[in-house]
Amino acid sequence: MNRKRVASLLGLALTLAACATQTGPSTTGDDAPPGVLPGEVVTEQGQLAASLYLPVFVIAVAVFVLIEGLLIFMAFRFRRRATDPDLPTQTHGHNLLEVAWTLIPALIVTGLFVASMSVLLRNEPSGDAPAVTVDVIGFQWQWTFEYPDYTDASGEPVSLTGAGVDGPEMVLPVGETVLFRLHAQDVIHSFYVPQFFHKLDVIPGRVNQFEQVILQPGTYGGQCAEFCGLAHADMYFTVRAVERAEFDTWIAEAQAEANITPPPRPSGSGTPGEGTTLALSSISIADGFDPEVLEAPADTPITFELNNTDPAAPHNVAIRGGNPDGSDWIGEPFADPSSSAIYQAPALAADTYEFYCSIHPNMVGTLNVGN
Repeated sequence: MNRKRVASLLGLALTLAACATQTGPSTTGDDAPPGVLPGEVVTEQGQLAASLYLPVFVIAVAVFVLIEGLLIFMAFRFRRRATDPDLPTQTHGHNLLEVAWTLIPALIVTGLFVASMSVLLRNEPSGDAPAVTVDVIGFQWQWTFEYPDYTDASGEPVSLTGAGVDGPEMVLPVGETVLFRLHAQDVIHSFYVPQFFHKLDVIPGRVNQFEQVILQPGTYGGQCAEFCGLAHADMYFTVRAVERAEFDTWIAEAQAEANITPPPRPSGSGTPGEGTTLALSSISIADGFDPEVLEAPADTPITFELNNTDPAAPHNVAIRGGNPDGSDWIGEPFADPSSSAIYQAPALAADTYEFYCSIHPNMVGTLNVGN
């Protein structure tokens, strides 16, 4: 292999390595460049699993070096030369070698099996009452986090649903057992927090669950790690681990907020004099909005009356660049399946805008303002 080819391959390898360090628009908590060993692991169960990584890696490297080294040595040492008129002496069978290359791999695999099963069994849910239970609901293309042990005045659990690419934030206490129960509404998703060193599929019709004890406060990003459709890349979320006192304060505030948050008003109940009113329907994730083109006057507040006729998924209305600071305006609360909601959007300057569903960003339409 000439020097130019070696230099080209080296350049390609460096380019690929550089690409591997790039992250998406939302952090997943693993900002360090990819390395040979796991990065920071912040949970008790994750550290148990990560402790297997180095010995398994060392054994794998040792086996590779030994086998490949022997193959290369034999290929060069015993290659046929021009002065060799005949084949070398052929050996058929060697009892000691055959026992050795059968027994040694069997012992290695058995040791790895015992160590892996030990960690696996210790990572299984213990059955004891957890300090906090979180129901994680994955759907195209967002997450909902529910705390069944903490309810509002109507008995409904505290619930957080993501909007936009940042997704929802889950708040948990450190040093206590948290039980995650995973539910899917549509297709298979995967709940993954890199710094938990744990990933588990979210499967329709089945509840997967696991426990974690977070060992240190911090904010840890997560994402869906199973391709689930068009906006799979936007299914981010955040886990914020705090001390118990701060968690108690946060959950109490979330309960109070749920008690004072009014339900979405029925379609058609907008207050007169609030500007122009636009009515539209969300048909489905695939079929989008009806109509797909809306018109409104400039410099006038806009009221969206959304009728969600989709029986399977929640929807809302958002406007790209709709806030005065240029950020996206997002309508909340979401309209549950087969329900409706009304959103009051700010006045917009004359221009053409894109409106969309922040939960399913493939659902888009055009809003002509002052045209």
